Amino acid sequence: MLKNFHFLYLAVALILSGCSSIYQPNVPATPMFANQGEVYAAAHTNIKGNASGNLAVAVGKHVAVMANGSYVDNKSGNQEYKQYMYEGGLGYFTTFGKNKDRIFELYGGYGLGNSRDADTRATTTGMAPTEIREMDFEKIFVQANISRKREDVRLFGRSREFSYGTAIRGSFIRMKDFWIDGVSSPVEENLFIEPIFYTRMQLNRSFQLQYTNGFNIGVVDNNYLKAGNAVFTLGLIYKFSK
Repeated sequence: MLKNFHFLYLAVALILSGCSSIYQPNVPATPMFANQGEVYAAAHTNIKGNASGNLAVAVGKHVAVMANGSYVDNKSGNQEYKQYMYEGGLGYFTTFGKNKDRIFELYGGYGLGNSRDADTRATTTGMAPTEIREMDFEKIFVQANISRKREDVRLFGRSREFSYGTAIRGSFIRMKDFWIDGVSSPVEENLFIEPIFYTRMQLNRSFQLQYTNGFNIGVVDNNYLKAGNAVFTLGLIYKFSK
């Protein structure tokens, strides 16, 4: 069932990727914790200047803490976009299934960030902005992960562990301040549904390679704080037990 979500996410993300929004979702942490003392670190990036980092620790038998950060710096055509965001959260994890190879995780947390979106045009001295939109924002999120491990895939001469899963976030984003060309403007808020699909391949005992894709859906019909930015990244995972 999780595999079928991949094709749905990919199709919708391609449709939404052409839209413009002042908010860019980050890559959420998907630690796949099974035991206390496990530590998870990840770095994700893509060719559009989108970079995300995750750190999580299983501090109890079923309790974990996480910290996430992201930075985007992208120039495409007549548009320049920058965003930074950082967040922290607390969560619950457990394994289930006949072989305990399925993992359920539930996290919630809070974050802060800043976005700057500028329309530009060519001039005799280079590209110059025609309109600049900037916001400081805060977010509250709830996230559910469902994952599965597989260890029976033979690749490059050895048996490798493959994992896959989905994470669905509900993110409430509220503008704290919003400016258009430096002038304070009415703020907006929105509730985003942010599903992502991820596939992970074992490289060695501690490192894994992860491909992530997803999109976001905005509940409120806003002018600026709206859905439209897809997530496509390749990441490196480092995981170990204390």
